Amino acid sequence: MDRDRLIVEGDGTPERDWLPWLHAARLPSVTAEVLVPDGARAVVVAPHPDDEVLSVGGLLAQLAESDREVCVIAVTDGTASHPGSSAWTPADLGRVRALESQRALALLGLLQPPLRLALPDGRLSEMRPVLEDKLLSLLRPGDVVFTTWRLDGHPDHEAAGHACAHATRQAGATLVEVPVWAWHWAVPGDPRMPWAGACRLQLCANALPRKIRATLAFQSQLQPDDSTGAEPILRASTVARARRPFEVFFT
Repeated sequence: MDRDRLIVEGDGTPERDWLPWLHAARLPSVTAEVLVPDGARAVVVAPHPDDEVLSVGGLLAQLAESDREVCVIAVTDGTASHPGSSAWTPADLGRVRALESQRALALLGLLQPPLRLALPDGRLSEMRPVLEDKLLSLLRPGDVVFTTWRLDGHPDHEAAGHACAHATRQAGATLVEVPVWAWHWAVPGDPRMPWAGACRLQLCANALPRKIRATLAFQSQLQPDDSTGAEPILRASTVARARRPFEVFFT
């Protein structure tokens, strides 16, 4: 992973910089029905619990309203989010984050719990062949697979993106990648981001409040850790980006 895409301390590029640029950029508009055509299944591959909401929570809320078939795959259980913590052990995190994810999806209108692969959090780069095989056993021809961008800046996100790219090619599915951490390290107009293949989904009136409520379901990631002094995992800027009335996809 290139050093210029590392996720550093702080809130990164603020929304006050991103929002005017994204408005002026006039990315091509897309609808949920175009992204996931009638008869297709939407498959969301989330490296960690919360990535499904941060990346495509608004889209999922709209797909739930239109009764599209949706499958959410949780690659890891997010057990490495609080290293060294006595308040949040890996066992605690595995249990609590699974419940948070299920609650968040219910707030989006999806009652089917995620399919959990239980791969090791923080080690997806070395587990890529295993993840590719697991995805190939789960994908169908015609699926539309949403996952984190292959150059997102987080090793697990990038590994998930590469694994999905391989699996979708083999399965005859379509890949759509979504930036999550890239909004942190990139800047408006950043040439490292594939704007030529970007499109924008405007969220309907019901989808945005559902996504905001779903983001707040991840309380384990939104609270500081008194046992280590660590700040919340989901930074204020991350939560602010989840409040955008649109989502951006790379197709």
